[in-house]
Amino acid sequence: MTPLTAVDSLPALVSRAARSWPDAEAWVFDEHGTRLTFADVDRESTRFALALARLGVRTGDRVAVMMRNEPAFPLLWLALAKLAAVLVPVNINYRELDGAHVLHHSGARFAVAAPEFTGLLNRIAPGTALERVLTVDELPTAGGDGEYTVPGEVPVNIQYTSGTTGAPKGCVLPHRYWVTLARGLVTEFPAISAEDTILTAQPFHYVDPQWNVALGLASGATLVVLDRFHPSTFWDKVRRYRVTWFYCLGLMPTLLARQPVSSLDREHRVRAISASAIPNDLHAELERRWGAPWFEAFGMTETGGDLRVSEVDHDELVGTGCVGTPAPGREAMIADSDGRPVPRGTVGELLLRGTGMMHGYHEDPEATARAFRGGWFRTGDLATMDPRGRVFYVGRTKDMIRRSGENVSADEVERALLSHPAVKLAAVVAEPDELRGEEIRAFVVLDGEATAGQLAEFCAGKIAYFKVPRYWTITDSLPLTPSERVAKGELRESRLPRYDRVNHEWR
Repeated sequence: MTPLTAVDSLPALVSRAARSWPDAEAWVFDEHGTRLTFADVDRESTRFALALARLGVRTGDRVAVMMRNEPAFPLLWLALAKLAAVLVPVNINYRELDGAHVLHHSGARFAVAAPEFTGLLNRIAPGTALERVLTVDELPTAGGDGEYTVPGEVPVNIQYTSGTTGAPKGCVLPHRYWVTLARGLVTEFPAISAEDTILTAQPFHYVDPQWNVALGLASGATLVVLDRFHPSTFWDKVRRYRVTWFYCLGLMPTLLARQPVSSLDREHRVRAISASAIPNDLHAELERRWGAPWFEAFGMTETGGDLRVSEVDHDELVGTGCVGTPAPGREAMIADSDGRPVPRGTVGELLLRGTGMMHGYHEDPEATARAFRGGWFRTGDLATMDPRGRVFYVGRTKDMIRRSGENVSADEVERALLSHPAVKLAAVVAEPDELRGEEIRAFVVLDGEATAGQLAEFCAGKIAYFKVPRYWTITDSLPLTPSERVAKGELRESRLPRYDRVNHEWR
């Protein structure tokens, strides 16, 4: 078997897996009942690659993909990887405003989508580089074999993520990003191997299912893909498929903990669970209930897998908010505002550097320059580091709202609001929420007639549902700073009446 250290691209991972475990089960798609072996994955991704090449996809071309969790999504990703082309995942919750931004900004020439999304893509295609929108069934018929060699630093994704301000930014991710992330999870904790069955419940337009695919290819583990996260049936699926490890994030641990206690809670084969943002006060309870250790981890779309708690430190760190030590190929530093390291135990900004990180933000050299300083990536997160080099998360510096694990740019929501003819000014801030971490509150100054309900409905047609504010305050003016910026600090402390569109009441 080719050693993982000699592999630096997704095509090389696919070929290695097909040679090493040809008849072993690679993927199980729960909703579709589809099962593919590693040989199937290699063969079918090559078939897609040949079809895309016949369509006219060439090296460096961007191809948008908009579909739910079905086998075609990762097969198209691997097919594009074989062609040295670039995947542009489109969030299935996007609508005209945010969808148009991704298509226009990425410069995607083609789009492959589920039939339910082709109408939307065709409506927003004018003014973009899109030449054609197809379903999988409309791809040209193609057959044959292919050998694909792609250097590790060739881009394979433009992955859009919400930044601190403005519309979502496109992270240019090379092949080495995925291989580095997967390799670290095989060679060190949690040491995934061909004996494991791993599971993902997030949508494929996020990075998590994609790196789970890479991890399965690197380790020989079987990957189970759910249609999405369902708290009430999640552990039933874990038991059914005899899952041994999975990753979750955001609100998922809290929602799982709120499910009724069952006599089957400990009837599973899970040996470890990795998660980001485990609630400190729930950590020990989660472990007691399910009888499996939960390990905190930290990563970003821009940087991959960065920090994780190991088995050595686990027991000491339960419920402390520690996100661990750097993963293989990664260094961490806590710095002051000038990028200089601060003493251990002092709060500063978490900086990261190493191999297998993004090349930068697509078509945005200024944002890239701001993100990287002296070779270090500025996370925008506040943290401390103890004498043993373990990082403890403190908070965020970003003007970004974290709702149920989703990053929402306040500026993007504000721009959607300002496109309404009756809106004169708009400002969006985070409001603490016990269930979702943070909810979205909008302050609006009108220059016309509109109700909070009408504004919410308008936003729902422009941006993804999770970006639509829950709380609404319509006011005569917004507080401004001397530089004529909205004083959001004042808004966060505001006691003005607000409309809760979920409970349909004013508070």
